[in-house]
Amino acid sequence: MAQALELTVGERVVRVSNPDKVYFPERGITKRQVVEYYLAVAEPLLAVLRDRPTTVTRFVDGVAGEAFYQKRVPKGAPEWVRVVGVRFPSGRPAEQVRPTEAAVLAWAANLGTLDFHPWPVRADDTDHPDELRVDLDPQPGTGFREAVEAAGVLREVLGELGMTGYPKTSGGRGVHVAVRIRPEWDFVDVRHAVIALGREVERRAPDLATTSWWKEERGRKVFLDFNQAARDRTIASAWSVRGTPGATVSTPVTWESLGEVDPVAFDVRTVPDYLRDVGDPHAGLDGEAFGIEELLGWYADDPRGEMPYPPDYPKMPGEPPRVQPSKARKAEQG
Repeated sequence: MAQALELTVGERVVRVSNPDKVYFPERGITKRQVVEYYLAVAEPLLAVLRDRPTTVTRFVDGVAGEAFYQKRVPKGAPEWVRVVGVRFPSGRPAEQVRPTEAAVLAWAANLGTLDFHPWPVRADDTDHPDELRVDLDPQPGTGFREAVEAAGVLREVLGELGMTGYPKTSGGRGVHVAVRIRPEWDFVDVRHAVIALGREVERRAPDLATTSWWKEERGRKVFLDFNQAARDRTIASAWSVRGTPGATVSTPVTWESLGEVDPVAFDVRTVPDYLRDVGDPHAGLDGEAFGIEELLGWYADDPRGEMPYPPDYPKMPGEPPRVQPSKARKAEQG
């Protein structure tokens, strides 16, 4: 077993244990290479994570082993790893990692962290999101190209609303789009805004996009996952390594390049050069924050109203029954 490394990262010394441990067997990528990757992309990644409560996904035995979400700051964390308090939907409090410097990224990677899942809030106000996120998730029979097409419809809707979205690959077959918003609304309102946005995309492209929560009703379409906007539901950040055999990375792109890129080509080995060559396509994300008033008006005017929440949530006001439609029909017939 290789000796541990000690890396100087800014003012900190970060210990990397067992640096030659293979995290991605198909690619031969080691823990040390993942740590070095995160240091290479630290500047734009910290722009995404800084001062946000952050859940990490840990693969302590690499992608061939079991993964788990670390929602609370691990015991024994260095004193310079800052924390922020949050409340989960159950009402239970917790302290989560609050990334503030590059050394935190290296420390987390040494613990087996591959991807970072930041909340869409800042530490000074954890109840009011400043980011509207849309997760375009291809269903069976569809793939990245269909997600790109649906994202194009989403871009049209955002443009008509006077809002600017920033797309990225998910690291898999999907597409994520982020919109900076003013932190004036709570999680319920922001989720309703995402529902309204998804429904409008679905209305314009009914054969391509769906907001159906129940898988049996989605068909061969791209699902706009509105529940990723609920409290404590997150998506992998830009520049995060994903737990895929190919060590893919969720990578920011421009709208112009989205239809041309191959998401599999963005990985731990290629993305540092991509960043060096093209810069950060999301550098303008913090440049302007938008309001969601019009989207909330669309939601209020829609007779369909509320949609089901995730199954681990307490029952929410106005929520329809969490019963699979086919089971509900059988119960009625019975």
